[in-house]
Amino acid sequence: MSTSPGPRPLADLPAVGARRRSRERALGLLYEAEAKEQRPAAILAALPVAPERYAVVLVEGVDRRLPEIDALIGAHAHDWGIDRLAAVDRQLLRLSVLELLECEDVPLAVVIDEAVELAKQYSTEESSRFVNGVLSAVAAEVRPSKAAS
Repeated sequence: MSTSPGPRPLADLPAVGARRRSRERALGLLYEAEAKEQRPAAILAALPVAPERYAVVLVEGVDRRLPEIDALIGAHAHDWGIDRLAAVDRQLLRLSVLELLECEDVPLAVVIDEAVELAKQYSTEESSRFVNGVLSAVAAEVRPSKAAS
C-alpha cells in the first residue's frame, strides 16, 4: 500500500475524461472489495492488468484513509450510519471524500457533480440527492474556503 504525499498537483492529474473513467473504475473496484470482503489493495494486487493510475490513487487512498473517510461521512449523513447506506452510495461517497481530502486541484464542484452523476447512473435519483447533500457538508468541513465560494 502506498502513502500519499498530500494534495496532488494539477499537472499530475489526468484529463477530464480519463478522470471520469478512473472514478468509475475505482467505484467498481471498491464495490468489488466490499462484496468479496477484501481490502481494496488486495483487489488491486490481484488484477492481471493495473487500471488507470488515477483509479489506483483513488482506491489506495480510500484503503489507507478509510477510518477518517467513514468518520466524515458518518458525521454528515444525518440519521444514516455508514453501514446502512447502499453499497454503491457508500463506495461513491468514500472515493469522493478522498478526492476532497487529497486532490485539491480538482474543483469542489467537479468532485460533487461527478459523484452525483455516478449516483444517478449506478444508484437512484434519491441517492444522487443524498450524495450531493453529504458531500456538500463534508466539503464545508474539509475545504471551507472553497465551499463558501
